[in-house]
Amino acid sequence: MESRDEHISVLLNETISALKIKENGCYVDCTLGGGGHSEQIAKRLSPAGCLIGIDQDDYAISRAEERLASYPCRKIFVRDNFIHLPAVLDRLDVSCVDGVIFDLGVSSFQFDQAERGFSYHHDGPLDMRMDRQRTKTAADVVNHYTESEIKKIIYDYGEDKLAGRIAKAIVNRRKERPFTRTLDLADVIRSAYPEKYRRKGHPAKKTFQALRIEVNDELKILMQAVKNAILRTKPGGRICVITFHSLEDRQIKRLFNEQADPCICPPEFPVCVCGRKPTVKKITRKPIVPSAEEVQHNRRARSAKLRVVERIAS
Repeated sequence: MESRDEHISVLLNETISALKIKENGCYVDCTLGGGGHSEQIAKRLSPAGCLIGIDQDDYAISRAEERLASYPCRKIFVRDNFIHLPAVLDRLDVSCVDGVIFDLGVSSFQFDQAERGFSYHHDGPLDMRMDRQRTKTAADVVNHYTESEIKKIIYDYGEDKLAGRIAKAIVNRRKERPFTRTLDLADVIRSAYPEKYRRKGHPAKKTFQALRIEVNDELKILMQAVKNAILRTKPGGRICVITFHSLEDRQIKRLFNEQADPCICPPEFPVCVCGRKPTVKKITRKPIVPSAEEVQHNRRARSAKLRVVERIAS
């Protein structure tokens, strides 16, 4: 059993291998998290190499500074949202980098800290903010959004067919008293689930995922963030994206397809006349998924998918 502070990086070897690290290169970990991917990059860099780590979480930054202190490469840790990658690189006077990683999962230490409010297994304040300087929390969503808004969030972001039942149960309960705790909300969600559906995992899983995405605007910024990374990667550099649910994976698949084949000419045209040029080539035609052994050792890896593209000269 992993400890409260332990974080096991998913698809670690596959991601580092796909990145094709140059010892003097410059690499960006856009989701620093537990620092596992960053550590493996730093191990492979010479003193002339550079690692830039970005995270919204102060705790993640401090952990990474301590964990990677012994590696001789240049290390720069930035507290920011990865949507601001271009501005981060501009401030550092870095025009282009040799590779970028996005690991879109919530780090284990965030899940396991009850006070962060991500977990439906541990009681804590109903928070779910990646960036604690943001104002909107999960409690704000469940206590103040309309029933139709809550239903839409759970259906769109959680892909839960019982979104209507759950939203109704939430709104009915909040009339008695507002939600403030994670387990209180989890219990109400469970009560909205018919018994036959409860055997397919925890009833609150999809709703908690949906609330986390809403609170942190995750899907709204993801596409632009990855586009920014492509534009700031050198030809031959790799962009690696690890997703953990189908919404993210579909977005990344669609984006990579569009960037690899941007032609918008009608299919009946014998040749392209739109003049749109590809920016990447796909390294993974199908996503890389964890081995059975990895899933056995890390339950949170089971839904992970890795997609990789390589920047080409435009």
